[in-house]
Amino acid sequence: MMVCKLHDEGIRMKKIIALSAAAFLTTAVYAETDLQSQVDTLNKQLSSLQKRVSKINIQSANDNIKFDVDYRTSYDYLNYKTANGVEYTNGALLSSRLWLNMGYAPTNDLVFKGQLAYNKAFGSAATSTTTGYPQRGYGFDTFDWISSEALNDDKIRLREAYWLWMPKLGDAALTVSVGRRPSTNGYLANLREADQKPKSPLGHVINMEFDGASAGVTYDKILPGFMFKLCLGRGLTNAKSWANQADSYTMQASTASTSPNYIEEDGALDTVDMAGFIFVPYDDGQYAVKTTWYRGMNVPGLTWGGTTPAADAYALSTVGDMDGMAVSFKVDGIGNEISDFLDETTFFASYAMSTTHPDGSNNHFDGVSTVYQAATMLGSADSETGSSIWLGVNMPNMTGGRFGLEYNQGDEYWRPFTYGEDTMIGSKLATRGSAIEAYWSQPLIKKAFSMQVRYTSITYEYTGSDAFFGDGGMPLSMSQAQAYNMDPVEKAQDLRVYFRYTY
Repeated sequence: MMVCKLHDEGIRMKKIIALSAAAFLTTAVYAETDLQSQVDTLNKQLSSLQKRVSKINIQSANDNIKFDVDYRTSYDYLNYKTANGVEYTNGALLSSRLWLNMGYAPTNDLVFKGQLAYNKAFGSAATSTTTGYPQRGYGFDTFDWISSEALNDDKIRLREAYWLWMPKLGDAALTVSVGRRPSTNGYLANLREADQKPKSPLGHVINMEFDGASAGVTYDKILPGFMFKLCLGRGLTNAKSWANQADSYTMQASTASTSPNYIEEDGALDTVDMAGFIFVPYDDGQYAVKTTWYRGMNVPGLTWGGTTPAADAYALSTVGDMDGMAVSFKVDGIGNEISDFLDETTFFASYAMSTTHPDGSNNHFDGVSTVYQAATMLGSADSETGSSIWLGVNMPNMTGGRFGLEYNQGDEYWRPFTYGEDTMIGSKLATRGSAIEAYWSQPLIKKAFSMQVRYTSITYEYTGSDAFFGDGGMPLSMSQAQAYNMDPVEKAQDLRVYFRYTY
């Protein structure tokens, strides 16, 4: 009997276990189905949320200008020696330069770019501390061609602001742009700043700020990098100011003529315009040839009416037109995988010319008497041509940075538009004589923080290298200048050390 009972108990236990297992499995199946349903629902909600977040991000990106920072602190040691052997030195010129770059692209083929700039000596604005006559700069320093390149006051200035449209027309890439141009640190001039891409012009002949427009086409089907671009610029506008007659207006009857706002002003400098082109016949990434030609119209300069070039009798006048051209050749990587060093070495050579076209019919006041005389350019009533050569090599150094050497030489009538060049002693590329430059650029903290040591030495053979286009730009040899009792700078040196933060 006991055995039978145990047997029946075992059968009942097995039934209970089987039923329990069945119930568990059924519950697990339903639970898994319910869990999967919940997971599917959550995935749908997450997908919907991601789509909404993506739309918000896109909208946010399109509605905000992106900024980046370029801040440089520099120490410069400056030394000048005149033809008579007099030396001038500044052993501790400290300055800071800030660029705030802006960018906004609402579509793939339209972009806005801008740059705010601050460039100032430590401690105070870089202005004259003297009073009385003569006026500082004689008016040259009021041109905004160098407003963000020369040391100035503590104001933030607009250095660049332009829109760029880049439509496609079949296999051709078009560009149209208008605004405050990216016209400093151009092609080849950018190489001494290791991480700066070249701006629009060829740096051998144009390096200054101006407003204008451009339209170009790139068509690689002809040759690699084949490009042609028309360029227009305005460097000065002849226009009276708003309410210009208010300071002389009275309620009494007057015989004075009406002077509405912003009309052209008789007797003032003419509007200065520039027109030209950039032509790239070939650029395959390793070998590149770039050319340019332009004409500057109604360019200004100092003119004098004294008996010698040293006479203190001057007036700032419109003197004529100026042509410029350049052909630049660059090699990025010498040879074909000869060595890592040569693969990362850049060599360039550039040749440039300038030609004056004096406006002999544009008479000007000589600044002393009532005598009027025909305007001349660079001290000559004839058309004069000058030329310049520029050679350079930029190579990797042993510490992960870049080392460069450059040489340029210009003759007596050489005159480029390089007033905004980044050199404290004046434009080396405008030199009527010879200039050498060596620089060592070194990254310190990734790409964010770097330093450079740069040495520039200029030997002038003729005067007027950094002058404008009138008699102040007359080329006199050092001995001729001394015969006129002048003592011009013959040698200039700038040793610069800077630290630069970019983000």
